[in-house]
Amino acid sequence: MNIGEVAKLTGLTAKSIRLYEEKGLILPPSRSESGYRDYSDKHIQQLILVARAKTAGFSLVECKEFVQLAENPNRTSKQVRAHAEEKLKEVETKIQQLEAIRSQLQAWVMSCPGDEGSECPIIDDLTHR
Repeated sequence: MNIGEVAKLTGLTAKSIRLYEEKGLILPPSRSESGYRDYSDKHIQQLILVARAKTAGFSLVECKEFVQLAENPNRTSKQVRAHAEEKLKEVETKIQQLEAIRSQLQAWVMSCPGDEGSECPIIDDLTHR
């Protein structure tokens, strides 16, 4: 299967597929006599795993770990779950940080008259020590 067909099947761009190969996230595909990449069903599975893991917020390094776990017949679900739990904790921390940012922005917006005057509580707050 050529890279264009793989891109259609996985929803990834050819550039992403080549990047994932270069970074070692997927097995290198075989090459035709003319040098074109020839992808197998195994590559499709690996690429779909990477795409879905990236969508869930995992980094490329973490995606590579998931591919390795998927390929390891001796893996345990405990190992896989540990990766997901770690990412969940990171996401929950980011959500808390974003909620604090939202709260601050809401307070600034509520305090600012937004009129033609030069007085602005937002600027005052940002410049206050």
